[in-house]
Amino acid sequence: MSLLTIFYAVLFYVATGVFVVGLARKIRSYAKTPAPLKIPTTPAPMTTAGVGWRMTREVVFFESLFKSSKWTWIFGWTFHAALLLVVLRHLRYFQEPVWLPVALIQPFGTYAGFAMVAGLAGLWARRWLVDRVRYISTPSDHLMLALLLAIGLTGLGMRFVAHTDIIAVKAFMLGLMRFDWQPLPSDPVLLVHLALVALLMIIFPISKLLHAPGLFFSPTRNQADNAREVRHVSAWAAALDKRP
Repeated sequence: MSLLTIFYAVLFYVATGVFVVGLARKIRSYAKTPAPLKIPTTPAPMTTAGVGWRMTREVVFFESLFKSSKWTWIFGWTFHAALLLVVLRHLRYFQEPVWLPVALIQPFGTYAGFAMVAGLAGLWARRWLVDRVRYISTPSDHLMLALLLAIGLTGLGMRFVAHTDIIAVKAFMLGLMRFDWQPLPSDPVLLVHLALVALLMIIFPISKLLHAPGLFFSPTRNQADNAREVRHVSAWAAALDKRP
């Protein structure tokens, strides 16, 4: 077995461990953070069912972003929708046999890569061309977009420019899951693509990409507007009320 295969196998085990443990710790931290005060962004629903419908619209359609900036919404929604298709398409590398829904999505996932890159390019251009956004942008914002864009471009490069042995790639991925390591092709574009994906997995739990799970724990979105019906009384105020 080559050193290249060993290196990438260990790299992906480490990256997966950091991703899973880091993400689990962050979600646990979000879930344990108290949010007793009612601070939903109004107009807000007053029932639990209404909150669920609001969260669904936010997750699926990016409702608040649509209301605030149509151009940002177009690029952001395009990127996220295309990314979902690309990720679902990549499930074929981890399944044998491949599930029928994953097989059916293959043609759409292929060209979703172009939409993903276009959406990222638009979001990155926004950080350079819009004054108020450029002012608040940090180096990490640009580096994250550059990383995602590089992943998308190298993926498209393997599909349409420098083809790689996808049968061997699938064997490598299945071997990682079964702890039966298989040789990894030494194509440069593939190696860069996999290294960038591993890097993304490692930095995900400490990056702004945590807005993905964080959205579900945002009090401004997941709270019902029932402050009068469910009144919060702090501990010191409750103690005062009990004094004779």
